[in-house]
Amino acid sequence: MTKLSCGSKKGFTLLEVLLVIGIIAILAGIVILAINPSKQLADARDAQRRSDVSALANAVYQYAIDSGNNMQYIIDTYTIGATCETDVAAMEAVLVPDFISAMPVDPTFATLGSAYWMGIDATSLRLTVCAPAAENDSITITK
Repeated sequence: MTKLSCGSKKGFTLLEVLLVIGIIAILAGIVILAINPSKQLADARDAQRRSDVSALANAVYQYAIDSGNNMQYIIDTYTIGATCETDVAAMEAVLVPDFISAMPVDPTFATLGSAYWMGIDATSLRLTVCAPAAENDSITITK
């Protein structure tokens, strides 16, 4: 006859399993807070905006070189203040496809057009291209 011993059963108790699940949940919460996915996604969208603003500025300068430095033909002249003034989408016919393959579109406002703006300072004739929808940093290039 075999005797059953209470100490010979193998496995985990319910309390041990719940304790391990609780510890894993706490660690997962700490990792998610440390990673901060919303900030990471905003940084990725801002990186795309920086790339788009740079590409637009380069396309306008390439156009200016080809047209004899006449950037004012496609951009209204104004005195630069706190914001840029001219909607980039209005210049699509001049810049695409010769100077830029396609007009860039803001990653957040893709359905609203380009959402980028640019202008030329009336006195210094310096080009400013900006992304007013930037989330973490102000994105402006002045050349």
